[in-house]
Amino acid sequence: MPNLILIVDDEKDLLDSLQYSLEKEGYQTRTALNGSEALQEAFREPVPDLILLDLMLPDITGLDVCRQLRAHPATRLIPVVMLTAKGEEIDRVVGFEVGADDYVVKPFFVRELILRISAILRRPKAQTATTKGVVFGRIRLDRAGHRVWVDEKETFLTPLEFRLLDTLLSRKGRVQSRATLLEAVWGIRADVQTRTVDAHVNRLREKLGSVGHYVETQRGIGYRFRSSPDDES
Repeated sequence: MPNLILIVDDEKDLLDSLQYSLEKEGYQTRTALNGSEALQEAFREPVPDLILLDLMLPDITGLDVCRQLRAHPATRLIPVVMLTAKGEEIDRVVGFEVGADDYVVKPFFVRELILRISAILRRPKAQTATTKGVVFGRIRLDRAGHRVWVDEKETFLTPLEFRLLDTLLSRKGRVQSRATLLEAVWGIRADVQTRTVDAHVNRLREKLGSVGHYVETQRGIGYRFRSSPDDES
């Protein structure tokens, strides 16, 4: 069954153009012109497989829409690609902090956007309930439920942050270059600036709090999840 994409933008011409291009590529689509409609369409069954979300909407901002999507169990794992005319680094960081999976600045090439969508949808889906959890020192990770605890206190991670943690932890003791992480976590090659990797790692460390040092920086190369909780090398 074709993937369903929800397109949210208050520019009707752009909305119609994206809908036409995506349907031509074989996707199913829904559309919304504002944040309220976006939430209504996102929660309607079947829920979308991916959401294209404009940042500047007339009623509810795209950031607030994304926050609400991430807070609800039915939509918290849906990939969100933000579309915006804002291109400053701080705007990108804020977008990723609230749970966006990618960030595309207007004007953009539709073909590039479609390639990004395709890459995101190729990522592995949430693991089945039979997948065992992982315990590493003071961290407990539930792959099936996409949940993380530090010292038995749950820490909320966005889907992308969870994939980043899971990837680093599953490869513990091995240095991962930024390019390797881009491909493994984002599912694309060099389409996201390496500064995005750094921003996400820093945000992940902040959320892990007192165990954030488990993720180590390898200067000039990338990052490594330490081999054991007590490893100080």
